[in-house]
Amino acid sequence: MENCIFCKIIEGQIPCTKVYEDEKILSFFSITPHNQGHTLVIPKKHCRNLIDMDEETVIALALAVQKITRAVYKGVKAEGINVIMNNEAPSGQVIFHAHTHIIPRFANDGLEPWDKNTPYQEGEEEKMAEMIKKEI
Repeated sequence: MENCIFCKIIEGQIPCTKVYEDEKILSFFSITPHNQGHTLVIPKKHCRNLIDMDEETVIALALAVQKITRAVYKGVKAEGINVIMNNEAPSGQVIFHAHTHIIPRFANDGLEPWDKNTPYQEGEEEKMAEMIKKEI
């Protein structure tokens, strides 16, 4: 994709601080880190997000995310890790090339990932489960 910033990073047109690279995956530091060591993991094949990603790419991405998560956790001596993938704009996706955030976490670092709960009303939970099961 000619206007995709992550495709340009993959092609070497835009510099990055690489953390990991193989034939299918590239990982580099976020330019807007939530904590030091905040790393992005992207497939080299352009995919919009997890929703349209083919199975082979999902597997390669998942294995790389696990490997890099372990390395970030140990490397920065994190106390915890958030692994996040935003899919579509309402979820917070702003670059429409699939990418996973690995964010090292520390006690009292000020990041609050879950600020709201939306409980089900009576009967809604079962109805929602059936709607989802129908699509699997």
